[in-house]
Amino acid sequence: MNELIGRVFHFEKTIFPASSELFGKLTTHGQEPKALMISCADSRIVPEQIMQANPGDLFVCRNAGNIVPPYATQNGGVTSTVEYAVAALGVRDIIVCGHSDCGAMKALSDPTGLETMPNVAAWLKHGAAAEHIVSTCHADLEGKERVRAISLENIIAQISHLRTHPSVAAAIARGEMTLHGWFVDIHAGQVLGLNGDTGEFVPLREDRDLPVALAARTRFATELAEAAE
Repeated sequence: MNELIGRVFHFEKTIFPASSELFGKLTTHGQEPKALMISCADSRIVPEQIMQANPGDLFVCRNAGNIVPPYATQNGGVTSTVEYAVAALGVRDIIVCGHSDCGAMKALSDPTGLETMPNVAAWLKHGAAAEHIVSTCHADLEGKERVRAISLENIIAQISHLRTHPSVAAAIARGEMTLHGWFVDIHAGQVLGLNGDTGEFVPLREDRDLPVALAARTRFATELAEAAE
């Protein structure tokens, strides 16, 4: 802890003065983050470091397993963060970011020991679809391969949950929202992105288009339905 406190002093004495113009602007004009990232609380995954983000660039929500519960009227931290990011801050890109060697996904794969952590067990039920898909569709996978598969499926499941949130659903219908699914391989130092058209996770590369889970496009379902009548 003393080491961490020392870093606070370094921030006050060095980092803050060096970025005083940026912090002054943020204080005066408020924040306009470019994206919301919903990532795991794992201490090895630092969204701002992965994105090389400056203060004000990224709105971040972290929790065990990068979970997004389906929308409900009960107040919750993730639901409130999503709603505020979209409705108040005007965020138009949301990234659900999982990672390799995830403890939450290991618990989904093998719940042994969760008997003493009832809240964690209840929280991870939001990822039950990911575990069920892997168990029924890829029953041959074991160990690290099984955990990795669950981690990838969990990203897809949480994006589906995200789409149940009214603020997100409305932004999607207006063609103002792009959803992303990322997987950080902390062993390889690589980020994979979900291609929503192919269903594959592919490496992010400078010379390729950014893979997106759901591209922003206006939905015309209502107009077409009225025309058919």
